[in-house]
Amino acid sequence: MGGGPDKSGMGRAQVFLVSAVASTVAESVTFPADVVKTRLQVQSGAGQRGILQVFVGIVREEGALSLYNGLFPACLRHFVYSGSRMMLYETLREDVLGRDADGNFALWKGAIAGITSGALGQFIANPTDLVKVQMQTDGKRVAAGQKPLYRSTFHCASVLYRQNGIRGMWRGWVPSCQRAGLVQLGDLTSYDYLKQTALRNGFQDGPGTHALASAGAGLVAAFFGTPADVVKTRVMNQPVDASGRGIVYNGALHCLRQTVAQEGLLSLYKGFIPSWLRMAPWSLAYFLTFEQMRIAAGLGSF
Repeated sequence: MGGGPDKSGMGRAQVFLVSAVASTVAESVTFPADVVKTRLQVQSGAGQRGILQVFVGIVREEGALSLYNGLFPACLRHFVYSGSRMMLYETLREDVLGRDADGNFALWKGAIAGITSGALGQFIANPTDLVKVQMQTDGKRVAAGQKPLYRSTFHCASVLYRQNGIRGMWRGWVPSCQRAGLVQLGDLTSYDYLKQTALRNGFQDGPGTHALASAGAGLVAAFFGTPADVVKTRVMNQPVDASGRGIVYNGALHCLRQTVAQEGLLSLYKGFIPSWLRMAPWSLAYFLTFEQMRIAAGLGSF
């Protein structure tokens, strides 16, 4: 899967930094859709709102700026996560699994690299993801007439640490890593495969090809990632007892079973449309920025 120049031995720190910066650009552009998606996924029971109702409700009840609640921890999370996942993917592609003799990177190897890099990257970034989810849902308390629990990103992190300890900062890491692995199977693996397939069929290695590959990757990532994202969001957002254990769900599988039993199989795709509407432009913004920054840094295209 994929051909191109030999990139083994390139500076992994450079790859990390370029990917991290590109991800903050993409996150800033698409963040409101992520807030809407998160609110949709934590709904349960009667009286649930649709996409437009959630969006309009947030703007009316909390103000337009609340669509950016949690932007800083989200960017912080992606700085760690996207830097790590891309560095890990390229290390696996170039140095561990290796390309074929003709320069191609087999699809099955790409799948392994995508899942592994996504899961490991998410494990590293899990504390920042937990803070992001808590900050995004804090706006619901304000809309209900309650005081916000957190004054800032760092206050949220300190409260979570004091309440649950260092282990508590990895609450929900299992569904988070599962989701990240599936998303990167759709995102990184698909982008790499689609781009290199296009190049082998006469397309130029430029923004047009990058945009086409990223559009396909965003759709595949949303399809694979939404069910795990629903479980991850619910596990991370549930109240906990004095020992830091979840009150509603005792783990990812329990959450999965409860969600399907109580709300049906399609509930696992709650938020799919905003997820896709976010992932498609996110992938577009990320890969266009990433590819151009790579070239400027002398790393060559992905």
